[in-house]
Amino acid sequence: MTVQIRNAVGTDWAAIWPFFRDIVTARETYAYDPDLTEEEGRALWMSPSADPLSRTTVAVDDDGTVLGSANMYPNRPGPGSHVASASFMVGSAARGKGVGRLLCEDMIDWARREGFRAIQFNAVVETNEAAVHLWQELGFAIIGTVPEAFNHPKHGYVGLHVMHRPL
Repeated sequence: MTVQIRNAVGTDWAAIWPFFRDIVTARETYAYDPDLTEEEGRALWMSPSADPLSRTTVAVDDDGTVLGSANMYPNRPGPGSHVASASFMVGSAARGKGVGRLLCEDMIDWARREGFRAIQFNAVVETNEAAVHLWQELGFAIIGTVPEAFNHPKHGYVGLHVMHRPL
């Protein structure tokens, strides 16, 4: 299977929403409200910031099936806008097949091209071991953990890692 990363278009939302909803309602990896409506989810994911540098991408297979998505943006406005951030979601059928890695590699390349000095992930759930491991393989370090900042449905209160990668 060949995977291509491209900029998302409005019509991609119909393919993103099912795995977005499943991931958010599972309450295992994102601190988004599990009762988000589709409209609220779309506004959150497809337009993550009013900043013109914001970007949403999709990973698609040879048939054009959307396998996953990422959104990226300046982590903070003004004096903090030189640090990028991003979020990633991969549909259950595509997990463990390198889609998340490709989305993140594309995001790192984008951040470099756009002149960011670093990337910071603000809230990586510590029990999301696959993501933590992948981000570390891609050069991110855990620079701190906020204890018990996430209420996991199986593990109870767990930490949220802040992860950082210089560019």
